[in-house]
Amino acid sequence: MTTPLLQVDGLRAGYGKAEVLHGIDLRAAAGSVITVIGPNGAGKSTLLNALMGVLPARGRIAYQGQDIGALTLEERVMLGIALVPERRELFATMSVEDNLVLGGFRQLRLGNRQWRDRIDEVFTLFPRLKERRAQEAGTMSGGERQMLAVGRALMSRPKLLMLDEPSLGLAPLIVRDIFHTIDQLRQTGVTILLVEQNARAALEVADHGYVLEMGELALNGPASELAHDPRVIDTYLGAARAHA
Repeated sequence: MTTPLLQVDGLRAGYGKAEVLHGIDLRAAAGSVITVIGPNGAGKSTLLNALMGVLPARGRIAYQGQDIGALTLEERVMLGIALVPERRELFATMSVEDNLVLGGFRQLRLGNRQWRDRIDEVFTLFPRLKERRAQEAGTMSGGERQMLAVGRALMSRPKLLMLDEPSLGLAPLIVRDIFHTIDQLRQTGVTILLVEQNARAALEVADHGYVLEMGELALNGPASELAHDPRVIDTYLGAARAHA
């Protein structure tokens, strides 16, 4: 049996003495798209921050078969893990291109002399960023900033890309573009862990889904099956989905 790229067992994490996640088990095969859906406050962002090393956690986090629980955020980045946070956290007064250059730090550290070539690949994926390469990040639209945040993460050539609510606050047409991009990224071989409130769009693009409620996994299974699960339909997709 092939070892998953990411294997999480009994993960517990929170803030101070307040535990938010209560024993999460999760698997992500290499090259797959995994989504975690659930309501606000379920612990979805906490999960990503714990996996990234932003928050202390208990339990086992294995990446490429290696236990990374004791590694720092920086060490996890160097192994090929990238997180695009909900707030995007761009350098607002810097240009689009300079933000991308900063994203190439991992490749520079690894001695990849062609690391700047990745900028052209990002521009191919997001032509709008190429058009605005000299524009300050802080003056861009919400959709453009989301594209830049994803592009900057891709500059490090991650093996595992974690996306926290990429559709949040975006217009429907831009949301469609973002999810189309996620589907394109799947074809490049990168593994994607997608945390998303837009359950319909997330389940359409994902291979496997997890439903997180109150810090615990309520359901999990192939995304196509979850999309037709009565409980998921009633809670996250609306009655219309049942007749789709």
